[in-house]
Amino acid sequence: MKIKCLIIDDEPLAINVIKNYIEQIEDLELVNTFSNSIEGLNFLKNNTIDVIFLDINMPVLDGINFIKSLENPPLLIITSAYDQFAIETYELDVLDYLVKPIEFPRLMKAVNKINKRLNNTSKIPQENSKENPFIFVKIDKKKMKKIFLNEILVIESLKDYLKISTTSGKFIIHSTLSDFTSLLPERDFIRIHRSYTIAIDKIDAVEGNSIEIEGLRYVIGRSYIDEVKQKILNSSI
Repeated sequence: MKIKCLIIDDEPLAINVIKNYIEQIEDLELVNTFSNSIEGLNFLKNNTIDVIFLDINMPVLDGINFIKSLENPPLLIITSAYDQFAIETYELDVLDYLVKPIEFPRLMKAVNKINKRLNNTSKIPQENSKENPFIFVKIDKKKMKKIFLNEILVIESLKDYLKISTTSGKFIIHSTLSDFTSLLPERDFIRIHRSYTIAIDKIDAVEGNSIEIEGLRYVIGRSYIDEVKQKILNSSI
């Protein structure tokens, strides 16, 4: 099931940029685009959308008042040339705020948040989905790699990069461990050290201050040990 998207922006160039990005992501489907929010409101009366990419400064009805007019809003991603509205829009439960010009990696970070929110809130029920939950990561300048969450074993920090070890291979990406961990379901993953986040269901054994996964041992940091052991205990039968 693809994630249905709507773009509302009064700048044709901005619409085209996001449209081109969406077309490169196989799990997103662009349903329609509108150059003003009134047309977008009328469209939403008879159509279901998962996420709206929404500009703030628009004629007649600006983005903030557009959001306030929605009774049951879909996920909202703000796309604006100005950052001063960020605090106000987050109070309206906006999922992300993208400042123009928007780069593809930044939009992908927003897409990962969309996937996480939809999976966690079951708007796309996992039992009805044809695929397992996944996340896209950029592994080189031109390639985005889909990684299924149930294949992840360990995420290791390498200063400004991460090594993601999975059952199907290892991948190096440019990210911080904190940022990447925040995109993962808390019930399935836990940070055990300043350098490691691990998948709870992939743990083979716990001994002292270390965890074993597929024959390799990972030390649990002192500041993490109580939380880690409690979470592992809670996940046990």
